Parts: sequence; C-alpha cells; structure tokens
Amino acid sequence: MYAVIQTGGKQYKVSQGDVVYIEKLDAEDGADYTFEQVVAISGDDGLKVGTPFVEGANVTGKIVKSGKGKKITVFTYRPKKDSKRKMGHRQPYTKVEITAINA
Repeated sequence: MYAVIQTGGKQYKVSQGDVVYIEKLDAEDGADYTFEQVVAISGDDGLKVGTPFVEGANVTGKIVKSGKGKKITVFTYRPKKDSKRKMGHRQPYTKVEITAINA
C-alpha cells in the first residue's frame, strides 16, 4: 500500500515505514503530523486518484528532525563587466517517518 502526498509544492510517493526528507514544516521534532493533501492512494481494491485530492484520506507521520541540507555555492557573473557575486545557500528540510496511511 502506498500513497502520493503533496506538500511544499512537491509530490512524494510514500509507504508505511518510509523516511522522507521534505520541505520544512512548521512543527516541532517528535510531534505527529497529518498530511491531508493525498493525491492518490493504492490499496487492495486498486488505485484511487483524487480530483485533485482523495476525500477522507490522510497520511500520518512523525517528525524525526528538522535541519539544513549541504551548502551549495551560487556564483553569478557578467562577462567582460568585472561584475560577480558569490553566495551560499542551505535548503531547510524536515525528516519525517511515515507511520500510517488512512484511506
């Protein structure tokens, strides 16, 4: 059994017991979180696809931790103009363990 959830502008295919890294959520570590936006859900009776979301379905997960990803370097320049800029960026994330898929 799996589900496709939408959060942070992205869609994730999750199963029970999976650990996923998603865009930062506004919740504390160790708390339970319910994803209401379920795009599709697969079960014994086949695949249910929502329009746009499946009614009455949700996915429950436990927030393991929040943090920042690895640093990337953003370098922009304009040729022949002696104009350049070097910046760094670390994308925040939330690590979530999926505990239940409720149809």
